[in-house]
Amino acid sequence: MENLQVDALVVGGGIAGMQAALDLADQGFKVVLVEREPSIGGKMITLSKVFPTLDCCSCITTPKMSSVAHHPNIQLLTYCELQSVTEAAEGFRVGVMQKPRYVDASKCTGCRNCEYECPITVPSPFDRGLGAYRAIRVPFSTAVPQAAVLDMENCILCGKCEKICAANAVDFTQQPETFDIHAATLIMASGFELTPLNAKKEYGGGALRNVIDPLMMERFLAPTGPYGRVLRPGDGKEPTSIAYVQCAGSRDTTLGVEYCSRVCCMYAIKQAMLISGALPLAEITIYYMDIRTFGKGYEQFYQNAQAMGVEFVRGKVASIREDAEQNPVVKVELTEESRTVERTHDLVVLSLGMLPATGSNEILGLPLGTDKFIAVPAPNASPCATAQPGVFVAGTAMGPMDIVDSIVTASAAAAAASAYIREHQKEAVYA
Repeated sequence: MENLQVDALVVGGGIAGMQAALDLADQGFKVVLVEREPSIGGKMITLSKVFPTLDCCSCITTPKMSSVAHHPNIQLLTYCELQSVTEAAEGFRVGVMQKPRYVDASKCTGCRNCEYECPITVPSPFDRGLGAYRAIRVPFSTAVPQAAVLDMENCILCGKCEKICAANAVDFTQQPETFDIHAATLIMASGFELTPLNAKKEYGGGALRNVIDPLMMERFLAPTGPYGRVLRPGDGKEPTSIAYVQCAGSRDTTLGVEYCSRVCCMYAIKQAMLISGALPLAEITIYYMDIRTFGKGYEQFYQNAQAMGVEFVRGKVASIREDAEQNPVVKVELTEESRTVERTHDLVVLSLGMLPATGSNEILGLPLGTDKFIAVPAPNASPCATAQPGVFVAGTAMGPMDIVDSIVTASAAAAAASAYIREHQKEAVYA
């Protein structure tokens, strides 16, 4: 690929990155959007519904993905990773590596014949390992671009996909390619990762099959999920008692995550309400230390969940073990009653917190805050400006936040980047 000269480079194709790219492109700026996964959409495309409106996530995300792909001022580079960032006369010179898809995306029609022909089945990361996909596949049904990608680590080189491909798009000889992007400004929208499921060993995450993370529950609840309903991963049974353990990856000095991740209470309440609709007879319990409903309409949302019969128990969960029937047994200290009890459930969801995504942030070398997210030195004066002039940050790259705030900060970053570009264009004219 040839080197590119653009006005702005947006790193990350989640909801924040897409919003920032569209805002800049709509103003006439040339934008490159770099995403490390084979498709844009980020974490949001894996979710079921959003709180507090319970609108469909795909209905919000998919149109934005399509708008990004078809915008004349946006060049979309998926399955790419940043290699280096250096200051240059024109702004920044960014080294990017295109990872091999082993499929020519310009030829691929997304017909999925290669996927249907492939004999190798592996766990699907998109479905958090609950579902499965073939070694060559279109990442998911609404992926953008609709182009296949081959998992060479699991491929047996049988050649069936190459033979069935009418477009001759399969290419086993592809190698990584590196190229430079010259950009006047950068917007970091690199997103977040969940606290590891097994971070607190006493909770049994990763060891107990029926102790899961919240994104697994999102895939159970999503219309495009692997099973189409809520099941126990351990044995496939429909659970009748489901518990949530709050602050399972936040506000914990032993994990080095002392901050509140802000969204955990709300996504647990949202999922509890959705489960109540999917499994009307199920008993749902949320063990919490504090309920934090900070946004507009969030407190009412919490009260609605209580009215629906979701049980909120104030207490600190000490440990989770498994009984002979693979049922998680939760040992919890009831803080308001000053006693410890054990309660058995069919399924437990650990409300994990947010950690900064690794990779791009380290390459850029920006100063980080005490929470390890990208620091914003003067949030009151410039809420999206980093310590590096010309580099702006959006969404959960700057800290834990919900979807609404991610979109707001993305538009703010785009506005700041636009002003920066115009100012430097003016300086160049008068220089």
